[in-house]
Amino acid sequence: MNFGPLFVTAGIAQAVHESAGFASELLESIRRYQTGDWGDLCPEDVQLNAEALKTGARIMGAYTTKQGGKIWIITEAADDNGRRSATTVLFPDEY
Repeated sequence: MNFGPLFVTAGIAQAVHESAGFASELLESIRRYQTGDWGDLCPEDVQLNAEALKTGARIMGAYTTKQGGKIWIITEAADDNGRRSATTVLFPDEY
C-alpha cells in the first residue's frame, strides 16, 4: 500500500530532536502502521480502516509512546486516480 509522502508536524520534529528514544518509538509506530497494525484504535475504527483500504477513504492509527505520549498517523483519502497525497504524524493536540 502506498501512503504517499510522509510528513511530521513541528511538534513531532521537535520531540524527535529532543529524544532518541522517542525517535525510535516513532519509527516503530510508522512500521506498525505500514503493516496494518493501527495501534490503540477501537474495533469500530479498525473496521473503518479495513474499509478505507478498499474504498480509498482516510486511514488513521493511534499509538502511545513512552517518551512522547500519544501520537496519531493519518493518511489522506485517495484522489480520483487512487493516489494518496500524504501521511502525517502528529500529536493529537496538533490536529
